[in-house]
Amino acid sequence: MPSVNPKFLRDPQWNREPEVQDIIEAELQGLGFMTERSFPLPDRPNLIGRWAGSDARSLAVCGHVDVVPQGDLAGWTVDPFGAEVRGDKLYGRGSCDMKAGLAAALVACRAISRLGLTLDGRLEFHAVVDEEAGGFGAMAAAALRPAPAGVLICEPSAGAIRPWAGGLEWVRVTLRGLSGHSARRFASIYPSEAAASVPVKSVNAIELGARLLASLRELETQWGIAKSFPGMPAGMNTISPGVMVSGCGMGPDGLPTILSNPAMVPDLCVIDFDMKFLPNETSADIRREFEEWVARFAAADPWLRDHPPEIRWELADLHFPPVNTPLEHGLVQAVKASVEARGRAPEIVGSLGVTDAAHYAAEGIPGVVYGPTGAAQHGPDEYVLISSVIETAQVVAQSIVRFCGVRAAAS
Repeated sequence: MPSVNPKFLRDPQWNREPEVQDIIEAELQGLGFMTERSFPLPDRPNLIGRWAGSDARSLAVCGHVDVVPQGDLAGWTVDPFGAEVRGDKLYGRGSCDMKAGLAAALVACRAISRLGLTLDGRLEFHAVVDEEAGGFGAMAAAALRPAPAGVLICEPSAGAIRPWAGGLEWVRVTLRGLSGHSARRFASIYPSEAAASVPVKSVNAIELGARLLASLRELETQWGIAKSFPGMPAGMNTISPGVMVSGCGMGPDGLPTILSNPAMVPDLCVIDFDMKFLPNETSADIRREFEEWVARFAAADPWLRDHPPEIRWELADLHFPPVNTPLEHGLVQAVKASVEARGRAPEIVGSLGVTDAAHYAAEGIPGVVYGPTGAAQHGPDEYVLISSVIETAQVVAQSIVRFCGVRAAAS
């Protein structure tokens, strides 16, 4: 069922999140879950299912129903929404990221129901929208009360237990120069008698941006060398320049209006950064360090000292807090024991990518990511290993029982 996030591609043929929720809801209701829908975004429903139980041992199992677009079909050897099976691989957009995890969680709940077990703790099933474009579905689900005591995110983890993830910020830095004719550039860069006769010196915003990039590369290196977190690879806390636009004149969107005339010295440079930080850091500290560095950079430049760069946080409303669930937390231990019960040594590591666990962490709900194995997420010929989906379902079922506990049968 195609459920492409409409923020990336708006087409009713592909934007069928409600129909995916219909499938999941029918399954949940058949298992005795009480279900409800809400709309964190217009026409895009979250689905929440609940088995009654205590708050103290309550658990949410969460997955997102939206997927990224299929992209260039020429790169695919299968129908992106055909669910073709070749050996142990099931292909298709969202097969790994993350409908396989949702399917495994559903099967885990089915197994618990068929065994006739009554959980002590409340079990919630959160099928949410919009993870691929900021996580507004999970933000709404995590804000519901009473809050669960933990959340298990069934994103693909290749069978690893991931209780940690760095935070993520998108930040925009805008630098303003002074436009002028390119023929008079010599007067702005060479001190000479001829240059002195040119009354207005231009300031090239692209060059200001290039110098800022070089400076921030130094900050990135300092962070990578001086800071670390067990379970995360050294240097994962990066400041990645992702978009750079320069030209003349600022439009209402904050971007240059003239992009096609190199005879004009650009007076505006806008750089958007994807900035990752460690699980034990806070957004407030990272923002402060970044702003202080940019301020020192500007203070050392004669032009920028009087025309300081502008910094805008939460670009596109995107902000993922870090996840730092302690190893001794009951959910980590429940998943660990469930993996060990299958005869495997648990691999406990951090997650490089961000997930909806971040939005639960922001609400004080500890989270763990555990899910199946696959490849080519967001690319052509995405697939998931069917054997890993089965194993994920088994581990999730055991983890739910271990964490939530089981009520003794009435005599």
